[in-house]
Amino acid sequence: MTHWKRRKDSLESAQPFEREPVQKMNGYRKERMQLRILSPLKQLCMIMKRFGLLFYLKKPRGYSSGDRPIYMRITVDGIVTELSLQRSCDPASWDARAYRATGKTEPVRALNAYLNTVQAKVYEAKLLLIQAGHPVTAENIKNQVLGREIVSGERPRMIMEIFAYHNQQMAALVGKEFAAGTLERYETSLKHTRSFLEWKFKVPDLDIRKLDFEFIADYEFWLKSVRRCDHNTTMKYLSNFRKIVNRCIQNGWISRNPFTGFKMTKREVERQALTQEQLDAISNKIFVAERLTQVRDIFLFCCYTGLAYADIQKLRRSEIVTGIDGEKWIYTKRQKTESPFHIPILPPALEIMQRYANHPQVVTGDRVLPVLSNQKMNGYLKEIADVCGITQNLTFHIARHTFATTVTLSNGVPIETVSKMLGHRNLRTTQHYAKILDRKISQDMQLLKNKWQPALPKDAVQEKKSG
Repeated sequence: MTHWKRRKDSLESAQPFEREPVQKMNGYRKERMQLRILSPLKQLCMIMKRFGLLFYLKKPRGYSSGDRPIYMRITVDGIVTELSLQRSCDPASWDARAYRATGKTEPVRALNAYLNTVQAKVYEAKLLLIQAGHPVTAENIKNQVLGREIVSGERPRMIMEIFAYHNQQMAALVGKEFAAGTLERYETSLKHTRSFLEWKFKVPDLDIRKLDFEFIADYEFWLKSVRRCDHNTTMKYLSNFRKIVNRCIQNGWISRNPFTGFKMTKREVERQALTQEQLDAISNKIFVAERLTQVRDIFLFCCYTGLAYADIQKLRRSEIVTGIDGEKWIYTKRQKTESPFHIPILPPALEIMQRYANHPQVVTGDRVLPVLSNQKMNGYLKEIADVCGITQNLTFHIARHTFATTVTLSNGVPIETVSKMLGHRNLRTTQHYAKILDRKISQDMQLLKNKWQPALPKDAVQEKKSG
């Protein structure tokens, strides 16, 4: 076995090592290299690269006499790169062997001190490249000194490629770990990110190492100004993008988090719900058009059950079961979160369900109600609102808020029970849906007032009765 073979085997089994201080030429500063944990063989290969550094006076075109510019030349394995140091020196005062100016004047000392500093930065740049595992090339050393991007020698990882791969993985898990609506939101975020890159950088994709705080701030501006998204919608899209960024950080592809210092807070939105009077007005209204009657009934069913559109659209008759109290219950899962929830069916909702029991769409499709598309439902609800004199924007999702606020909470149902029936995983989500109405506050405070009201004397009570 040759000496080199034995040396190679011992290096591959050895622990990462520290190189002892090395005295630089002409007594310049010592270099102490603490290498990162890399394979010892790779460390040795990096250190053993042929490396050269010198300063020289470059002769410009048409030069005849006077000072000449000082250049730095870096050589690694025979490959050379040069850099102007923005300094000059008289050839008569230049030592070509020591690569320094000669003399003891103050300008000479200042120039040599500057050259010493540059040389120290070059050796430091070389050390940083080794520690980071980047290729030690003449160009990379120069880039490191100048603070430019380091050429890793690998194909750069691109934002849109990583985002698209994430969505592909999510699509494969739809129905298992993710809902179809979640995938749709990430696909929309992907399209917005691509449009932003084309708007801001005029490119279809971008190296993830270009991500910084300015990128995130500009993305927020683009969503609000160009896409005209409101604040909370903007925060949702940025939250989706932050998941992709976090994956890059966890994989070690980027070292800093561009979201650091960026505020992702959402603004509280006043949730709309129908009052009991508005609910009664819709219930008692007789419509000439059958389509409006059908949409009204399905909307009211959701007001009394708290189902979202996606949940009522997929609700099957097999999910209507007899509960522990002997009454009819809904046992199903939310499509959005896959959370199971159980809801006792109130009499108005049970009546609507029985009314459509023999509808062709219900019988053939094994559905509970004949639900139209979400677009048609919301379009017809606007007609219903106009006919019933309701000025607020009536959408299908208002039914869920009406159930939480008007139907349950205002009638004394505890918020914990409401949260369970809505299929929420935490109480904070329910608090966004259910709002305490002034009427409920008045009722609760009246009970308290009755406790504080002093008892009337017996004579006063008899006098009040006789009067």
